[in-house]
Amino acid sequence: MAEHHFHLKANWPGLRNDIGNIETLNLKTEVSIPIEMNGPGIGTNPDEMLLGAAATCYIITLAAMLERSGVEKERLAMESIGVVDYTNGIVTYKKIIHKPEIILAEGMADKQSIVERLVLKAEASCMISRALQGNVEVTVESIIN
Repeated sequence: MAEHHFHLKANWPGLRNDIGNIETLNLKTEVSIPIEMNGPGIGTNPDEMLLGAAATCYIITLAAMLERSGVEKERLAMESIGVVDYTNGIVTYKKIIHKPEIILAEGMADKQSIVERLVLKAEASCMISRALQGNVEVTVESIIN
């Protein structure tokens, strides 16, 4: 078994509506509470970062599965939506919807059913989706051409 350790440093100089910062090996950014939750909306926020983690994990997993299955593509792009409920001061991350769009390379039309299976399998296989399982619903709405 191989364990990988990822490190993040965070600095929060003040109270709720201040602006902090985070730094990892490959990411350095300001963070604050989003405007939608009555914050300053500077930099990113935990809601966007969770969505980013889920989306990038999913699309990388899907790309690897397509490659291993011999599926060539012209394009793989995606929009992801995070649904957060903010009621009575309680924040609940309810749902993530991934909307991948896959344009198959010429001569790959016979791989459509394989791609349809992989689109769902990638969501179940992604480590971030597995970490969220039971807490945040993750769904996939794909377009395959």
